[in-house]
Amino acid sequence: MSGPRVLLVEDDPAIAKSIIYTLERDGLAVTHSLLLCDARRQLSQHPPDVLILDVGLPDGSGLDLCKEVRAAGSLPVLMLSAHDEEIDRVLGLELGADDYLGKPFSPRELLARVRSMLRRARMPLPASRAIGGTSPFGIDLGGQRISLQGKPLPLTRREFGLLLDLLQHRGRIRSRDELLGAVWGSDSDSTDRTVDTHIKTLRAKLQEAAPEHDYIVTHRGMGYCVEI
Repeated sequence: MSGPRVLLVEDDPAIAKSIIYTLERDGLAVTHSLLLCDARRQLSQHPPDVLILDVGLPDGSGLDLCKEVRAAGSLPVLMLSAHDEEIDRVLGLELGADDYLGKPFSPRELLARVRSMLRRARMPLPASRAIGGTSPFGIDLGGQRISLQGKPLPLTRREFGLLLDLLQHRGRIRSRDELLGAVWGSDSDSTDRTVDTHIKTLRAKLQEAAPEHDYIVTHRGMGYCVEI
């Protein structure tokens, strides 16, 4: 198959079969791994365009592989888990996942999210926009990195997009819908909760880097802004 390549790491045969059928019917090429050891081999030998990764696997935690993948590059990662508690979702996003689905889920929703991730990965980087004034933030658009007080921040792809958008609109309140459109795309199936969860992990990383300053301000019922 010549379509975008997806590596699916899932040990439940029924779930894997449903996902593979849905993705292949839409023209995606799917490689299926049951174990982390095989997934690591596939990532090394045949790098995919998207990684769909279950959390609970027979030979370890998918969260460990997610962390490894994010440290190595910007491969889009969609996490799957039998648990949809906020702590599981936040942990996956903190380790670098781009999106998260709790089981049970609709294969069509998974397909929509994979397609959205592929589109975002192929979009050109936005043109740089001056922040203005003296800012503790440094932006490297080409490397998709943002530093705070000279230190690079360990941001996921979505966190980078959120912080970049907030910095480019410094002092202005950005609604959740505006952030969704800017970072996830106007046709994304993601929700306000997705924005809130990513803002939470982004805020924690900023506060860890600069405990004396809370750069992201929440305006209840309106959205978020960066104040420097």
